[in-house]
Amino acid sequence: MPNNIEVELRGPLTREQFVALEDILKKDGQFKTVKKRILLDYSTYLPEEGIASRNRDIRLRVTNNIPEIIVKLGKWGGEEHRQELSVATKPGEFDKLVRIFAALGFKRATLCIRKSQVYDYKGIEFALVEVPRHSFYFEAEKMAAPGADEEKIKQEIRNVCLELGLNLFDDQRFFAYIDALNQEANEVFDFANYQEDYFKNRFNLK
Repeated sequence: MPNNIEVELRGPLTREQFVALEDILKKDGQFKTVKKRILLDYSTYLPEEGIASRNRDIRLRVTNNIPEIIVKLGKWGGEEHRQELSVATKPGEFDKLVRIFAALGFKRATLCIRKSQVYDYKGIEFALVEVPRHSFYFEAEKMAAPGADEEKIKQEIRNVCLELGLNLFDDQRFFAYIDALNQEANEVFDFANYQEDYFKNRFNLK
């Protein structure tokens, strides 16, 4: 069975904590990549999903010019384990995916812009995420096969985060942070206002 269960914990970072964690990961971890990402989160506007009640994540995203369809199944929150299904398409096709989703009835989404540095540290993938002109947070995750002991993996991640002096979101704080991002940093995308090649032109997608 493929490792398609994403076990993930998140927590807030100040700018100073971001820099300090970056220094540790550069020294003791293994750098993987920088991700520049544009994300459309359609689940926010699905009446059966929303934010705190979400059990299905339906997204389009483009990371370093590679477009993807992303579906995550399972409860969302500060700590989570969800099945992740993804299909990558060719560079230059993000606007086509947006049009396809609109034809399927997905026309409103939360538009998010993120930049992250990704490291491996003690067998855990750490992403240091910057929300431009707003805030910072981290994601710590491991991929597991269906049937794995997700709680054991979560505890392993918690222990490493504790060693690093990091605070973790509980669900209440996580959803409050998402609400703040949606009000202060993210945008509302409405396909009714879409113009041809909007994302290609706005974000210089190749």
